[in-house]
Amino acid sequence: MPVTNKNAVRAAYPRELQDILCIAEARRTRDWLSAWPMLAKAPTPLWSLPDTAQALGVAGVCVKDESKRSTLGSFKALGAPAALVRLVMRAHPAWDPKAVLLGACADALRGLVVISATDGNHGRALAAAAQGAGVRCVIVLHKHVSPERESAIAAFGADIVRIEGNYDASVAHAAALAQAHGWQVVSDTSYAGYEDIPRDVMQGYGALVDEIVEQAAEQAGPPFTHVVLQGGVGGLAAGVASYFWELSGEQRPTFIVVEPRQADCLMQSALSGRPANATGTVDSVMAGLACGETSPLAWRFLQPSIDLFMTIEDGDAIDAMRRLARGSARDVPIESGESGAAGLAALRVLALSDAARAQAGLDARSRVLLISTEGATAPSVYRELAGVDADDVRRRQGEWGMTYGTVAPPVRR
Repeated sequence: MPVTNKNAVRAAYPRELQDILCIAEARRTRDWLSAWPMLAKAPTPLWSLPDTAQALGVAGVCVKDESKRSTLGSFKALGAPAALVRLVMRAHPAWDPKAVLLGACADALRGLVVISATDGNHGRALAAAAQGAGVRCVIVLHKHVSPERESAIAAFGADIVRIEGNYDASVAHAAALAQAHGWQVVSDTSYAGYEDIPRDVMQGYGALVDEIVEQAAEQAGPPFTHVVLQGGVGGLAAGVASYFWELSGEQRPTFIVVEPRQADCLMQSALSGRPANATGTVDSVMAGLACGETSPLAWRFLQPSIDLFMTIEDGDAIDAMRRLARGSARDVPIESGESGAAGLAALRVLALSDAARAQAGLDARSRVLLISTEGATAPSVYRELAGVDADDVRRRQGEWGMTYGTVAPPVRR
């Protein structure tokens, strides 16, 4: 069963949290990143899925489709570049932040080396940003990261370090290498003495919420009542929840966090009342969520704002990938990767159980926001799990758009 968070509150967004993550800085970050040619110029689509909503007995289901964010294929294209720009700007506050990712400061940055551990998407985004800025990048990969994802990272000129062990071991190894060589860790998870850059990563994720708010206003419907967020170390959930909380105060949506059953560090944190570790093996087909240790900085936002923590099985995510890829008469086909589909998987688990549905407060008036955080970032894995090529999903999505007069914004390639 899901875990109800007894520490969640309905109140104005606390000032001490606003000093860390705020809407004004999310908008500033969005403006800075707008000049980076790796990002699509238009906001990513906010798709409405009326057939899914009807089947699940809710008023509406919307999906923010981050597969369209960039050729990098995921929302991580917002976090790592934002952190790199802010890292540079702290040392050189007079520089133009929009020029950093365009390589205009490359000569002055020749001595900077950035390093991070990754399950794939964050490292790929950091490598791309570093290449654009003219900065050397080192990426630490654990044994479960596929060769396909490794090649995608290396294509941006990053030096790859392979280790045995899981994601959390790779985080520790990256920190040790940085300490030994004087490199700068650009990670999406915090630890003792390391919070500035994870904060900057989370602030980057706020840019996608800024888009959602604009898009939802154009639809002129009631606000979202529920937002389902992928777990991982907690960075995405903190970045998204903080924005909505500041915007809506005590009228904020109900926030639900989903994790793989075997990587339940956030649920365990809710149970213990402090940042905790996962109880399972961590390894999951949802590679981006296969994290065993909660980010303490993210937890400062999640503990008072997330109403429900839950886990799903790998099979739930695979089924959701296939449902999104198929589409329906009124639902556009969506290319959603293993972690991207976790939100829909969680919503189905909740909505199709009377007890869980009541626990989440879902009813016929609920309007639910999901974030498909990634597309087919590992095409062969996507093909195996979704049972279809990503190219076919994109083709059918285009045909659906021609039929319904809705076309996804172009992605720069």
